[in-house]
Amino acid sequence: MDGMIVMKFGGSSVAGAERIRAVAELVRGRLAEKPVVVVSAFRGVTDDLLALAKAALKGDREGVQAVRRRHNDAADELGVDRELVKEQLDELSDLARGISLLKELTPRTLDYAAGFGERLSSRLIAAYLTKAGIPARQFDAHEAGLLTDARHGSANPLPEADAELKKSLGTVKETAVVTGFIGRAPSGDMTTLGRNGSDYTAAILGAALGAREIQIWSDTDGIMTADPRLVPEARPIASLSFEEASELAYYGGKVLHPHTLVPAIRKGIPIRVLNTFKPDLPGTSVLAKLEERAKGPRSIAFRRHLSVVSVTSPRMLMGWGFLARIFEVFARLQVAVDMVTTSEVTVSVTVDDPRRVEEAARELGSEFEVTVEKDMTIVCVVGDGIRAAPGIAGEVFSALRDAAVNVSMISQGASKINLAFVVADADVPKAVQALHRRFFP
Repeated sequence: MDGMIVMKFGGSSVAGAERIRAVAELVRGRLAEKPVVVVSAFRGVTDDLLALAKAALKGDREGVQAVRRRHNDAADELGVDRELVKEQLDELSDLARGISLLKELTPRTLDYAAGFGERLSSRLIAAYLTKAGIPARQFDAHEAGLLTDARHGSANPLPEADAELKKSLGTVKETAVVTGFIGRAPSGDMTTLGRNGSDYTAAILGAALGAREIQIWSDTDGIMTADPRLVPEARPIASLSFEEASELAYYGGKVLHPHTLVPAIRKGIPIRVLNTFKPDLPGTSVLAKLEERAKGPRSIAFRRHLSVVSVTSPRMLMGWGFLARIFEVFARLQVAVDMVTTSEVTVSVTVDDPRRVEEAARELGSEFEVTVEKDMTIVCVVGDGIRAAPGIAGEVFSALRDAAVNVSMISQGASKINLAFVVADADVPKAVQALHRRFFP
């Protein structure tokens, strides 16, 4: 499928009939590029489905009717047959009834419930494209070959997925409309790729089909110099390296899913982030390599609501095995660590999973002195060559000092392209705003 593109449309891009009509015109304008279309659930539906499943556990199944009504109304507004989604809506009703009767809600069942949003939206969108003169064919990704491991809620593709997807989609003459977000475990159970996982689906399909470009259509002008909700004057970045975009995604950049870039990096496929509401804007291109340019910050990202766990022991001084013992506990309890700093007798780490933090602290507390600070945020300044650019660290901490922001941890050196530090959640707005004023006046 040389020269083809993948177009992924997020929830805001398919929020209702009006937006779906706009999506159809975007697809029509790119038919010469043989687009494969990946779609998310209608905006807010995934949250509704998860809430519905949890309510059914308590015997409340009213949420099914709201989901049914929304999709039936969308079918009517688009002028397509309600029968297209009747089977899936009846299946959702049966699932809610089963949860209610069994009084059981497992990660496997949650994935099954969450996947209905894409299964419903893709059927309506494919039918509307066909009605609008763009022959389309709907595919459930989990049935088209998106094979994953069995990590419910955060699944990753298996190596054999590429061949299966190419077999299913590689010879389709119509415009393929594929569900984002969902896959299939070896057992046959439905899995999900994590929140915002439709981006990941797009990249997986792009890699499997040998796409020329992967387009992520959202409601922003591209990857921005900062979150525009905190910094209204933030502006889109014309181009980023894969490495820079990966760092921004990992540290909380909202535009790309953290795993999205991996399949694209593997195959060297460019990703372009575009605005469905302003399709004439150029957006942001994410490329494997960029032409030589000035070193320095490109964007500011942050990850909120973390915990900082500090482990202290005088025995660490000139000792050995201390770090191994700490990380053995984290590994056994499946606590992922983001940032690490050390002194002579203390190790501090940030973790973003609150479920096992207290358990890890209790276990480590039997041998060491342990403190846990909650409601903390990693702020990360990202840009090519930051580590080698003189004065960047001084500029960062001068701006934070002037904004009266206290820094709890600092990390630089592990990566050549970022400088990361930890502040209290409450200080995030003034920290990000101060840094943006300093680097992007």
